[in-house]
Amino acid sequence: MNHFSRAALAGAMLVAAGAAFAQSGPPVRIRGTIDAVTAQELTVTARSGEKIKLALAADANVTLIVPAKLADIKDGTYVGTAAMPQPDGSLVALEVQVFPERMRGVGEGSRPFDLKPGSTMTNATAADVAGVEGRTLTLKYKDGEKKLVVPKDVPIVTYEPGDKAMLKAGGHVIIFGSKRPDGSLQADRIALGKDGMVPPM
Repeated sequence: MNHFSRAALAGAMLVAAGAAFAQSGPPVRIRGTIDAVTAQELTVTARSGEKIKLALAADANVTLIVPAKLADIKDGTYVGTAAMPQPDGSLVALEVQVFPERMRGVGEGSRPFDLKPGSTMTNATAADVAGVEGRTLTLKYKDGEKKLVVPKDVPIVTYEPGDKAMLKAGGHVIIFGSKRPDGSLQADRIALGKDGMVPPM
């Protein structure tokens, strides 16, 4: 598998809520800002204000999160969205991710998410895209479908390959990690906002 394929797959795993990881215990998800980084360790300030130290896995994957546009979504595009369910069964997006084609199918479905209380994460194929003005589309996945409304102020992102050399103090990250047998934390996969971007998911 080449560098881009590894990075793309890592990105898909990062944003696919409920994805399975080859480690003991439940995955750990930390959103925050890097305070310091060495070849072996990350120190971050979580969005809650908590200071957290994590061992940096030797094979840790880094994926860049970059801005995209609603116009990038066509019928058949594979997307993900953290969203708030509405009484009529539709979803209002909190953010939208436009997946590269090689991420198609990863994390497909709809499930609870932790961006906001009551939020969900849905990875699905876009259909009935109403365009930039309509700002609605249908999310079709193997167990069903949902209508998604994308407000104008909602961030839309996609992914680029990254590497550990890009991890610097001040970078905004989402870390997917694991708890080690001694109780310490390890960073296994990292999504980094490009050029200071704060990952919206």
